[in-house]
Amino acid sequence: MADVAPTEVIERRQSAAIGRAVKWGVVHIYSSYNNTILHITDLTGRETIARSSGGQVVKQHRLESSPTAAMMAAKKAAEIAIEKGITGIHVKIKAPGGQNGPNTPGPGAQAAVRAFSRMGLRIGIIEEVTPIPHDGCRKKGGKRGRRV
Repeated sequence: MADVAPTEVIERRQSAAIGRAVKWGVVHIYSSYNNTILHITDLTGRETIARSSGGQVVKQHRLESSPTAAMMAAKKAAEIAIEKGITGIHVKIKAPGGQNGPNTPGPGAQAAVRAFSRMGLRIGIIEEVTPIPHDGCRKKGGKRGRRV
């Protein structure tokens, strides 16, 4: 311990941190109760790096929105992104939202984020970008609502 000065230890830590520069990307996750769509772009959102969805990795339509399909789709998209040099991602989760859609993401969103983390991608910001109406159009159902 006495032979290493404290300043040398600090310099080693800083050089190790500088050596690993993170190349960021943005993962847009659209998760409904029917499907999960993953789209990896650069930070501006203009350049597509990888795309995948639950429907590409399962055969049955009823399994497209499942967490298992989302994990497989995320693994597929992450492999392409890592191959192209992406080492960290910011996550934007979107549910259908809007006038009549549910404002909660489907079952595949959380599973996809966990799969990206397991693939070795560094997770930055996780943000929810579900569109929320601000009293625009009138909701369906009429004056007295839906009568069951």
